[in-house]
Parts: sequence; structure tokens; C-alpha cells
Amino acid sequence: MNTEMKILSAVMAGGAAVAAAGLIRSGYERRHFVTEEITISSKKIRNPRTLVFLTDLHDKEFGDGNEQLLTSIQDIRPDVLLIGGDVMVAKPGKANLEVTRRFLDGLCEVQAHITGENSGKPFRIYYGNGNHEQRLGRENDTYGNLYRQLRVLLKERNIAYLSDRSVNLNEEIRISGLNLDQACYRDFLPARMKEDYLTRHLGQADPTRFQILLAHSPLYFEQYADWGADLTLSGHFHGGTIRLPFVGGVMTPQYQFFHPYCAGQFEKDGKHMIVGRGLGTHSINIRFCNRPQLLVIRLKPQEQEE
Repeated sequence: MNTEMKILSAVMAGGAAVAAAGLIRSGYERRHFVTEEITISSKKIRNPRTLVFLTDLHDKEFGDGNEQLLTSIQDIRPDVLLIGGDVMVAKPGKANLEVTRRFLDGLCEVQAHITGENSGKPFRIYYGNGNHEQRLGRENDTYGNLYRQLRVLLKERNIAYLSDRSVNLNEEIRISGLNLDQACYRDFLPARMKEDYLTRHLGQADPTRFQILLAHSPLYFEQYADWGADLTLSGHFHGGTIRLPFVGGVMTPQYQFFHPYCAGQFEKDGKHMIVGRGLGTHSINIRFCNRPQLLVIRLKPQEQEE
């Protein structure tokens, strides 16, 4: 074997070894989520609250019946659990609600445990739509009556379904769930959002309460903030699939590369957006430097300036 062939063989072997190591690492990451915490302060908050936010589960189970995930939520003992959508995978031939049902049943057990520990103080669960839930609702010929079944699952478990709907948690906090048009999820060139889009879907934001918005795609943060969302909770981008130091996420599910909103915390004129990295995958089953994420959000009163 001549020198050139030896060098080529060595390069190919090295490349194969790196690829194999990357796949092993990706497999490990996909099986092991992390719990991360963010604190948001606001003058509208008078009593501290603990929220848990999860998104993009995509039929993933961490332990039998998602036991590991449910145990982590129970240990946090939040006041509110917010689900940002895409709990299931809605793809022809792969769509079912079995994992979703098991997960929701587990959440109800956690809810009963936390409420009991807190002497009857309710632990509330709110569910917003992702593009996969909306796909179930649009394509009834493809997915049969799965969307109707999902709504029944949520209603039977007393989980508030925020499909273009708002509810008041209390005198301080209002929670809204926004549905996004199919064109907002279009590959490569998603639709622009018209100025009155949120008002048409949700009415006016409540300026007297801390306004939380569940909006699955983070692409439209400026519009969410302009509408009046004090805190927008999004997902959808799966953290960018692969995350690189100093760069961030590489690719979104809509084939946008190096988008700044892949994951993390963002601020505009005092309004905040938190983009979760999600918990599962579907079409592109890769995570690298991008562990699945359960988010704890501490809402605290903002200290008054002297």
C-alpha cells in the first residue's frame, strides 16, 4: 500500500471513529434529560410562583411510563405545569396517543400527590398546542379521530386545554395558548405574522396581570412581545439538534440554520421569551451537546428601586 492510500485509510478510519463516537454520545443524550432553572422578576408578581415548562416530548419515555420525568416534576413541587405542545408525533403511520395517555395519567398522580402535600392547594396543569396537535386537528382523514380522543383525554383529567384560549390563574397571572397557522411552520420560508394576528386569535393581552403566552414557535417573539406577553414559552426548534460552543443550535426542524432563537432566554423591552430545548425527537433522531430539558421557572417580585 502506497503512502497516499495509507493516509486516506487513516483519515477514513478516523472519520468513522468520530462518527461512531458522536452517535454513541447522541444516544446517551437522548436518554438522559436535565432539569434547568430560570428566574424571572416582575413588578406584576407579588407572590413567588414555581412553574415547570416542558415541550416537544414526541412520545419519548424516560423510564417506564416516563417515571423519571414524573418523579422530577414531583420533586420540584411546582404551582403550575405548562405543556408547550408536541407531546406526540403526528406522522402518517406513526400517530397514536398511547404514550400521551400514560404520561397524562402519571401527571394526574403527581398532581394528586402535590396537592395533598400542600394541604389542598391546587397544582394546575395547562396544555398548549404544538404543530403536531394542530396537525391532528386539521387532517382528520389521515389521523382519524385522534384529535377528538386527545381532547377527551385532557377533559377527563381536568387539564386545561388552551387552544386559542386564555385563563386567569389568579389575580396576578393570566395564561394564554396560541395556535399558529400551518404556514408559520413551513420549511425554509415560514409566513410573516400580521400585526393583528394575536389579537384575532386571543383578544387583547391583560396589562394588569403577568401575561404568560404558550406559543410553540419562537420565530415571532417580536410580535408576542408587542402584543403584551410578559413571558412567552416556546419550543419547536429542539435546541437546534446539534449545539456548538459560541454558536448555538445548528438546524431547526424547518431547516433554518444557526437561528438565534433555537434555545435559551431572550428579552425585548422588558418582555421575556424562554425557548425550551424539548425532551424528544422525531424525524431527525439526533441530539449532540443538546440534552433534553425540563425547565423550572421561578417567578419572583421585582425589588422596588429606592
